[in-house]
Amino acid sequence: MKIEIAKSEIIHFIGIGGIGMSGLSLIMKGKGFKVQGSDITHNKNIDRLKKEKIKIFIGHKKQNINNATILVISSAIKKDNSELIEAKKRQLPIYGRGEMLANLVSLTKNIVVAGAHGKTTTTSLIATIFQNTKIDPTVINGGVINSINNSAQLGKSNWSILEADESDGSFVYIPPTYSIITNIDREHMDYYKSVNDIKNHFIRFINKVPSFGKSFICIDDKINNELLKEIKHKNFYTYGLNIKSNFFISNIKQSKEFSEFDLKISLPNKNKKTIKKIKIPLLGLHNIRNSVAAVAVALTVGISVPKIKKALKNFQGVQRRFNKVFTFNNVDFYDDYAHHPTEIKEVLNSIKTVYDNYEKICIFQPHRISRLKDQKKEFTFAFKDADQVILCPIYDAGEKIKLGFNYYSFAEDIIKNSKVKLFLINDQFQLAKFVKYSIYGKKIVVGMGAGSISAWIRELPNLLK
Repeated sequence: MKIEIAKSEIIHFIGIGGIGMSGLSLIMKGKGFKVQGSDITHNKNIDRLKKEKIKIFIGHKKQNINNATILVISSAIKKDNSELIEAKKRQLPIYGRGEMLANLVSLTKNIVVAGAHGKTTTTSLIATIFQNTKIDPTVINGGVINSINNSAQLGKSNWSILEADESDGSFVYIPPTYSIITNIDREHMDYYKSVNDIKNHFIRFINKVPSFGKSFICIDDKINNELLKEIKHKNFYTYGLNIKSNFFISNIKQSKEFSEFDLKISLPNKNKKTIKKIKIPLLGLHNIRNSVAAVAVALTVGISVPKIKKALKNFQGVQRRFNKVFTFNNVDFYDDYAHHPTEIKEVLNSIKTVYDNYEKICIFQPHRISRLKDQKKEFTFAFKDADQVILCPIYDAGEKIKLGFNYYSFAEDIIKNSKVKLFLINDQFQLAKFVKYSIYGKKIVVGMGAGSISAWIRELPNLLK
């Protein structure tokens, strides 16, 4: 769906405090549109918006949209939202974030990163490579890139680098010139009817890539491999640890400070070549794959190997992606966004690889009742590479549904299936008490979840005093 937006319109974002919505609103403000928005609580994203003079309403009320002429809604907004109901009464045009983003970038050359996991890091890596080559792209990401201290940046070139949100299917509206599919997983089943439904959305997305563009697909992923058989036009390259990959990862070395690898490139009608000793300041095979996706697209658009390697080596990371927060009793505490069983396993496997002789402690806060209900069994097996799990109450993200099982029995299943010690806590004050008296020695601690756990970890030093 195409929309024509005059700059005299007032665009109201419901859920503007979300990382994706805040990024989109910043770009639209930068392009000269009049932007405002609302959200239920105050957060760091809203602080960034206020600095850009964007009007913010805390709390959802129908009066908030009195002057609005267009609404943009996040996938988290429920049908009974008072502003959404009022907008429908007034017959205002209402668009999902994906639809608005698609129209905003319809006239630029787009690199669009999609998938269940790894999108934010991959998008950030590509943006870093472009920014280090004097190309000034517009970037809209799902996390705060440390080098720009923001999730979005308006560029002066005709390039856009975008993270696509697959949670509500709206990513299929975005017109990719180049697309990356990191992986596909059973996720967002409140929207999708089945895993096959998810696959069909990704096939639609890949088939939108024009003949002069290209898709980059990780074939280490099972469902991605299934997709390849159903794509009509073979306008794609593959990457991964699979020896059949067009961009094949080899000679991997990992340490606490960096990962290093070689990349063997084999493309149709081109001479084979190898790029040696690509270094990234990131842990884990998942991040090596993310880096290779970034390298592959950068090489394809003509960026030189030395510039790519330099940008990756100096990558400053993304907030909430295994960031060290503080040290207490000589134990380092990290913060990570992992909130899905696959992500938890990947992060813990990465830690195990380079902290093999450390005791690994995971502070986990489940995010969304619906996700925990749908993947209860998978969560109980996700902590096998940990030694201890500190289990926090569920962050419900506004969901008003019943869990349907006993939370204590869920904790017992984690102990049984992941073979870990487990401690249940009720709040951040109990967490601080546990840390103060129990965390010492040769250990590493990582907080995981998409809810308030990040704030809990960052507030711990004050509570420990």
